[in-house]
Amino acid sequence: MLTESDLVRYGRQILYPSFGEEGQKKLKQSHVLVAGLGGLGSAASVYLACAGIGHITIVDCDFVELGNLNRQILHWDQDIGEQKPLSATQKLTRLNPSIEVTPVFERITEDNARDIIKGAHTVIDGMDNFETRFILNSACVGEGIPFIHAGINGLLGEITTIIPGKTPCFACIFPQSLGEGGAFPVFGVTPALVAILQVTETIKLLAGFGDLLTGKMLYFNGETMEFTFLDLIRSPDCGVCGSDRL
Repeated sequence: MLTESDLVRYGRQILYPSFGEEGQKKLKQSHVLVAGLGGLGSAASVYLACAGIGHITIVDCDFVELGNLNRQILHWDQDIGEQKPLSATQKLTRLNPSIEVTPVFERITEDNARDIIKGAHTVIDGMDNFETRFILNSACVGEGIPFIHAGINGLLGEITTIIPGKTPCFACIFPQSLGEGGAFPVFGVTPALVAILQVTETIKLLAGFGDLLTGKMLYFNGETMEFTFLDLIRSPDCGVCGSDRL
């Protein structure tokens, strides 16, 4: 049930006709896992906490560095050298003490991915490499958990919502890795904007209203301020979500 404090804290979003108190209750009962606490994961975690997601698990295996601070808003100067999940948990629990935050300081691998995401209602992609995204995608398909993918580079961003068994999975969209090119340019505003779109998708998905970015990729170009869409096609021969594997 929603408490009096909940009704005040989330009052302005409860006013939204398609959401209301029932939508807020659904968020309070939900568990969202954020994979990666960089630019995407930091901003996504903040707005998940603000929205009242009842349980947020945050996963990362890195330590805070000075070069992170132009975009990773959950980490501050005094956190340099700290484990990212611990740094983030300190901020999120102060931002909203009524939610549960579980920090996981661990590298996501093929061996542990399904155990890490098990029990989550949604997984948010905050990763910066294709290898781990493929691992998460396979784990989410195996567990039947929606996976909200996003990626950024400079002032470019992309986002799609993957529902196992219903939409193209990450491996359908990217049949092979595009390769990792080392460090790439990032303005802090790009992951912030794309992460907020990820949280918007999460809220709609969990509360059960609105239209989702299922079966389509949304691309953002910050230099030209253009948003474009591309229809995505599920591959029946996909090695992860093909018809013979579900």
